[in-house]
Amino acid sequence: MATKRRTTKETDITASLNLIGSGKAKINVGIGYFEHMLESFAKHALIDLEIDCKGDLHVDSHHSVEDCGIVIGELLCECLYPLHSVERFGDACIVMDEACVQAALDLSHRPYFVYDVSTYGNIGSFDCELTEEFFKSLVFNAKINLHIIQHRGHNKHHIIEAVFKAFAVALRRALKPNERISIPSTKGVL
Repeated sequence: MATKRRTTKETDITASLNLIGSGKAKINVGIGYFEHMLESFAKHALIDLEIDCKGDLHVDSHHSVEDCGIVIGELLCECLYPLHSVERFGDACIVMDEACVQAALDLSHRPYFVYDVSTYGNIGSFDCELTEEFFKSLVFNAKINLHIIQHRGHNKHHIIEAVFKAFAVALRRALKPNERISIPSTKGVL
C-alpha cells in the first residue's frame, strides 16, 4: 500500500493505492462522471484505490483531473518498480455497446503515450477532453508506455468508459505473476 499527499494552490489531494487489491474504491473528487471512471478503473484493474481531492472546481475541472492523474501515476510508479516476476506487457480491447477501445501497455519504466480517441463536449460536469490530460499525467508519472486507440463508437459516455476499462484490464494483465520471468527485461532491470 502506497500513500501520497499533494498540495498546490489549485488542489489538495490525499490518495492511497494497493496494487494487488480486490477492486475496492473510495473516491471523492467532486466530479461525478470522473469518480465513476476511477471506481471502474479500480474494479477492473483489481487494485484498491482511495482518493480525496479538493480542487478549484469553481474555475473548472482541469486541475483536479490532471492532478489526480499525477498522484495516481506517482503511486503506481512507487508500487511497480523495480519490476519483477510479472508479465510486464498487457493489452485489452473493451466494448461498450457500439464503442470499441483498445489499450496496450508496457511497464517499461520509460514513459510514452499515444491517445487516438475523439470525444468532445461534456458528460455531466466532466469535460471529455480531460480524459487525455488525466492519462498523460498518469503515464508520465507512472513511467509506463501506454497506447489507447478508439476503433469505433459515437457515444462519448461509452467511449470514455471503454478507455478506462481497457486501461484497467491491460494493467491487470501486465501485472499477472510469472515467476519464470524474474526480471522481464534483457537489460536485467526495470
